[in-house]
Amino acid sequence: MKFSFINPGPNPELPIEDVKKMVGAAPPLGMLYIATYLRKNGIDISIIDEAPKGYSVKETVDWVKKENPDILGFSTCSANGKKAAFIAERVKKENPNVSIVFGNFFATFNAERILKKYPAVDFIVRGEGEHTSLELAQCLQKGGDLKKVLGINFRNNGEIVSTPDRPLIKDINSLPFPDRTLLDIDYHNITAGVVVAPKQFSNFVTSRGCVYKCRFCGCRRLARSLWRSRSVDNIMEEMHLLSSQGYKQFMFVDDNFTLNPKRVIKLCKRLREEKVDVEFFAEGRVDHCPPEMLQQMYRANCKMIYFGIENGTQKVLDYYDKEITPQQAMTAVGHARNVGIDVIVASFIVGAPHETRQEIKNTFKFAQKLQVDIPQFNVLATFPGTDIWEELKIKSLVDEEKHWETGVMVSDVCPDAVPAREVEKMIHEAYQSFFVRPDYILKQLAKFFKSSYRRNVLVNNIRRADAVADGIRMVT
Repeated sequence: MKFSFINPGPNPELPIEDVKKMVGAAPPLGMLYIATYLRKNGIDISIIDEAPKGYSVKETVDWVKKENPDILGFSTCSANGKKAAFIAERVKKENPNVSIVFGNFFATFNAERILKKYPAVDFIVRGEGEHTSLELAQCLQKGGDLKKVLGINFRNNGEIVSTPDRPLIKDINSLPFPDRTLLDIDYHNITAGVVVAPKQFSNFVTSRGCVYKCRFCGCRRLARSLWRSRSVDNIMEEMHLLSSQGYKQFMFVDDNFTLNPKRVIKLCKRLREEKVDVEFFAEGRVDHCPPEMLQQMYRANCKMIYFGIENGTQKVLDYYDKEITPQQAMTAVGHARNVGIDVIVASFIVGAPHETRQEIKNTFKFAQKLQVDIPQFNVLATFPGTDIWEELKIKSLVDEEKHWETGVMVSDVCPDAVPAREVEKMIHEAYQSFFVRPDYILKQLAKFFKSSYRRNVLVNNIRRADAVADGIRMVT
């Protein structure tokens, strides 16, 4: 039995065969976890990350023909679901006998719609995929009863069958470490268009799930409001392994890395005590960032922290059900700056229903007041699996048939929201205003001369730009 995996590139805006190689921001860790678990249990596996490989659809289909799997799995989200379906259809024409499986967020919350629209897709794996994928593969291999496999959708005599949800994996320490050697790609984290991880890089998961209920996010539904943590011993074992393989930089991509500050402090102390020579980036909630934790993160070589601040107006934060205040954001950013963390990134979401133009502008001013190094301004979008999507469905503001595959900007469908194009223009102007301030430029220059990390990032990005320019000259 062979199970191959594809992480599709983004849904194309250009003709479907057009392609370019993209910088791989991070390995598809979810697929690697599943693939490694299957291999440990005797399944032959192969995997491809399409975009950073620079593969066209034809090249991807040719790769599948060469691998000749019994099962072909796709990791899907709103950004690549249509691309995955297109590849699946092409693959199925070449090999009608291959079983095609969709998984991840997009598949979980659109299972029946996908099976109804795309005959090439045979199965949907909902939620966590390790145990379900293994049972599905074993069931197909032995000709077993598919209705006994928890957490899947499939067709049976023209009807779509949905088996009961599979319980979440309680002991995530039991999962094998994802084998990053399965992908021969040089990954680098990108922030604000800049490669901020020029050394050997990977993302890293220390916990799964989310206990919060932010209305723009689907993590709560996917994780059923549960948070499960790996032990610090288990994390350190993987850290030592990756360090021995040459990895120097990591991004902790947990939904709630800082949920338990004591755990983070313990991990950071272990990194220092055991002299693991790595730099890391992390995300954090502003209501879970005590100074002691941030101090220990800094001492353990945390170079960048991402705060999901989302908005500068309490009314909008309450609409998002974010459960934070602007003052907590001010406090957390101040603590991170005071302990010396090199780069502070803050994400913001504007364009909510009832959010006025002045309130949007106030959020941009708030970003300046916070004195973060990099703001990330986003227009509020919604998609199946989020509470805002459900709200707009009830109000008949979202056209499910039109938008279920890609999601939609809330400003495009809510009559009381500032129009999306106007919001995008305001964001463009906000970036210009943010980065041209004399005091901001002077502070960034001062940080640059003090920070070997920032200098290393600059040098490597210049080299990368020169390499790209040389490649263009060779082609032309």
